[in-house]
Amino acid sequence: MNRKGVILAGGLGTRLYPITLGNTKQLLPVYDKPMIYYPISVLMLSLIREIAVICSPKFLDQYKSLLGDGSQFGISIVYFTQAEPKGLADAFIITEKFIGDKNVCLILGDNIFYGQGLESKILPAHKRSSGATIFSYPVREPSRFGVVDFDKNGNPISIEEKPSSPKSNFAVTGLYYYDNKVIQIAKSLKPSKRGEIEITDINLEYLNRGLLHVEDFGRGFAWLDMGTHDSLLEASQFIQAIEKQQGLKVACLEEIAFKNKWITVKKLLEASNKYSNSEYGDYILKILNKGI
Repeated sequence: MNRKGVILAGGLGTRLYPITLGNTKQLLPVYDKPMIYYPISVLMLSLIREIAVICSPKFLDQYKSLLGDGSQFGISIVYFTQAEPKGLADAFIITEKFIGDKNVCLILGDNIFYGQGLESKILPAHKRSSGATIFSYPVREPSRFGVVDFDKNGNPISIEEKPSSPKSNFAVTGLYYYDNKVIQIAKSLKPSKRGEIEITDINLEYLNRGLLHVEDFGRGFAWLDMGTHDSLLEASQFIQAIEKQQGLKVACLEEIAFKNKWITVKKLLEASNKYSNSEYGDYILKILNKGI
């Protein structure tokens, strides 16, 4: 399935002021890597190689400096700017020409997904040629999120955006797989009361058409949404604990690219030399030695 990826990394990050006054949230460190590495890794694990990053014009040069054209990771990265937040669904209008006639996966730039068997969850969604697939996750405070409710057979029956009286505790995560019809659906939406076109309205349209699939990230998975100082710190501590305990890195893009056979030993060696004075470079060297 030829599907393109879109990472929404715009917004002002006002809940993280003052640390985002001079930097964008998605370039902040989450333990040992920039935040945006984590959503890129999910797209790469989905076998998506063509990726668009949507960011604020103010930080475009910083993204290009960090990620370039993506060739060092065996992928292609292009950039779009969003001058002001207009809602998550606006991502499909901004990137319409990039998406073309392909299907698309949208992921939020401040989300981390981690768990054994992650690929077995996301690859079926990637391979689904029609309809939409979203992912739910049980949370303690569902009123802070979009909430999906299910019937007794586990089929989705409603989705509400930040309801005051949630019908379930299953939040909709920031990972969405859509067919190409999502572009026209996004264009047809009217702005909500807060002046944005909502991703929930897109999901409701697929639900009403009987084309919405909901997969659950339940026990054994971690979904981290890094919108506050506490959640940003907790995400760094989580990644640190995983990496220290296992000796494996989460979201090492060069490692994923090498395992996908998207980059050669030569490219891996170049990355190892580039980061030679860091623990990240040492890790890539270990991958390189195993590969040889």
